[in-house]
Amino acid sequence: METDVLRWFQQVADGTTVTEVSDLWQVSQPAVSRALARLEEEVGSPLLQRSGRVLRLTLAGAAFKRHVDALVNSLDDGLAAVEQLVDPESGTVTVAFQLSFGTWLVPAVVSRFGDRHPRVRFVLEQSHDALGSSLLSGGRVDLEFTARRPRNPSVTWQRLFTEPLGLAVPRGHRLADAAAVGLADVANEDFVMLRPPWALRATVDQLCAAAGFEPRVALEADDLPTVRGFVGAGLGVALVPTMTSGSVEAGAKVLARERGDGVVILPVTDVGASRDVGLAWSTQRRLLPSAELFRRFALAESARVGR
Repeated sequence: METDVLRWFQQVADGTTVTEVSDLWQVSQPAVSRALARLEEEVGSPLLQRSGRVLRLTLAGAAFKRHVDALVNSLDDGLAAVEQLVDPESGTVTVAFQLSFGTWLVPAVVSRFGDRHPRVRFVLEQSHDALGSSLLSGGRVDLEFTARRPRNPSVTWQRLFTEPLGLAVPRGHRLADAAAVGLADVANEDFVMLRPPWALRATVDQLCAAAGFEPRVALEADDLPTVRGFVGAGLGVALVPTMTSGSVEAGAKVLARERGDGVVILPVTDVGASRDVGLAWSTQRRLLPSAELFRRFALAESARVGR
């Protein structure tokens, strides 16, 4: 089987039309169609069936594609590994991160790494708690900055530092000038929360339970910037991560009390009001040299924040 034909099969199976494949690869449309037909003959079963203007996978095609994906990914890794062994400074590193790290931690680490290794490229992708560690175990990314400890035994997670959580209140709130607060102080207030799939939501529920109350959830959101937006609009209070770009520069836990979005962040005295931030990677897929270089740099650089 020709590897180009396997790639054409992948693209058509993922929704690309035969015409688009022929344009991308600069070959004739009949040549692509004949190649796919030969592939079906070699496999011994129809792999694609027409549905309107597009081709869709048959059951045999779906089963075959999983193995094609693994084969082509392994081939690409091998080709990239050879290229990077010749020049480890010219590789590409794919990094996932939770949204709350996209405004300070990831930009700072990637920027400093880029100062030392300017020819290494990055592909950045936001992750979501509901996805678990699937981005890593599926081979889509090399590394992930995450506060979620993966349950998948094939994924390693190494703690970088502990990030304190603070109480977000709107400017003008009765507690806005307090030096610190306990969660019991807001037991009777409305809370803005992340949705249940988020690990931080479970942490907040547990902290409130330890403080002796069940939070009255007024609104739920899918990301922390939205949570802070609702708090700034006076729709409730929230427990949020507190570290910022200043934390990286200072190499210490710097809490920004007031933000431009009309939100004041207060230190929380409750035991356990924090989250561990870590770096994760798959143990089943060997990191290519440039990704391994960045992994070691990120572990050393990010650990400065927790000192």
